[in-house]
Parts: sequence; structure tokens; C-alpha cells
Amino acid sequence: MSDSPDKVIILGGKGMLGTEVAAECKRRGMNFEVFDLPEFDITNTHQLLSVIHPAHTIVNCAAYTNVEKAETETELAFRVNAEAVGLLATSAKKSGAWVLHISTDFVFDGASGKPYAEKDIPHPINAYGRTKLAGERLLVENHCHNCIMRVEWTYGMKGDNFIKKILQKARTQKDMKVVDDQIGSPTATTEAAKAICDLIHKKPTGIYHFASQGYVSRFDVAQFIAEKLALDVRLTACKTSDFPSAAARPLNSKFDCSKIRPLLSGPIKPWQVPLEEFLKQL
Repeated sequence: MSDSPDKVIILGGKGMLGTEVAAECKRRGMNFEVFDLPEFDITNTHQLLSVIHPAHTIVNCAAYTNVEKAETETELAFRVNAEAVGLLATSAKKSGAWVLHISTDFVFDGASGKPYAEKDIPHPINAYGRTKLAGERLLVENHCHNCIMRVEWTYGMKGDNFIKKILQKARTQKDMKVVDDQIGSPTATTEAAKAICDLIHKKPTGIYHFASQGYVSRFDVAQFIAEKLALDVRLTACKTSDFPSAAARPLNSKFDCSKIRPLLSGPIKPWQVPLEEFLKQL
């Protein structure tokens, strides 16, 4: 492996977000390398140390993201989302590397009536959120040169996400119920990847929130998709409580993104613009 100080190491680089980060790095002519399952396991101490030791810039997109299963696979989720991040931080401090760690809106309980700012106190309400918050804290407590970027409601070509689930259901169901009490910002991984590469260039420290511009309910997102694709479905609004699940969901996922805006190379797009582009690609 090259020990070039300009090389970017992308952990979880084959996942939904990591794939787009790698693609954006390539578009910008950046020197990068991708590591992910099955060849690379972030919970494998030897593999992690061998990968990050020569690196000066590390982007951690690796995560356990199955919110429902995290309630029963909490130990595994903690190993990936917290313990591995702590080890990453310890090693990065020794080598002097800068770490950009990706986190989530699920560190909040969603009880606030306002958009969440970075200074707001986290209070996760499910196992996934607790493990992600633990990872954030281990990163900070180890005092390595780090930056945390929280994202929300992400969707992309790879992996499962809300947008794809709506489209899959529309193929087999004419009547669909969608919750209208979860509010946030659908955020394309292509847009999040651009923000990540902007941060790589400036290497700030601290926590930053990133999401598409504007707030909308899950139901309204489904309506937008149905209208743009002329889907033959009847949508009915319902409440989160109508869908019993193992993991609680925050109702308010709105982000205040004013802190990150000055660090970005362009304006944050309204959520409708990247989503329409995504639907055209599908």
C-alpha cells in the first residue's frame, strides 16, 4: 500500500454511501483506496491497524445499519459502530491521521420541535442510535484529529433505503400506507459524498450536520415519487404507531445545516432535485 500523505482511505467503501464517496473521489482526481467486507472487516483489529497505519486521511463509512436487527444483535452493532471506531481513533491519534466519521440523526430522540443543531444534546431511543452515539464519543474521547458528519434519510443505488422500498411495494400493492409523522430530509448519497469530499479538502474538526434542503414527511416523499413516476397506487397517510416495530424511530429528524454550509463548494440542493435525478436513473 502507498504511504502517500494525500491518500484517502475509505472504510465501508462498497456500501451505499461509501460507493458514492469513492466515485466522487475519482471524479475529483483524488488518490484513494476502498476497504470493505468480505475482504476487510472493521471489527478485525489486525486488519484495521494494517489498513489505517500508513494513512493520513480516513473516511469511515463502515457501520451496522439494520435498525430493527440492532435490537437483538446489539453486541454486533456495538462492535462495528462503537468499539471499532474507538480503535480507529486510538490508532489515528498515534499516526496523526485525520478521521472523518459518518454518523446519524438517530442519535436524537426526535422529541424536539426544532431542527437539530450540532450543540443539541443527543438522546437515542433505539439500540442502533445508542451504538452510533457510543462510536462518536469514543472517537472524541481518544482525542484524535477528527470530524463527525451526521447524515439522515440517505438513499442511493446500492443497498436498501426508503425510496427503493416504496418502489418495490408499488409493484405489488395498489394500496399503500405511509407514515406522515416522521419529518426529515431525503438525502442522496451523491450529495452527501460531495460534502464529504469538501470536508476532506479542508479537514475541519468537530460535528457537522448534513442533509438536503427542506423538510418533508415520509408520506409526502412517497407522494412525490408516485407523481413523478405516475405510479398506479393509492397512498394513505398513517402514524408511526400504526406500524409496530422492534426499534423506536425519532419523529423529528430535521437538521440545522447552517454550520457546514460555509465549508461546502456549492449550495445544498432542495431534496426534490437529487431525488428526481435518482428516479430518472432508476
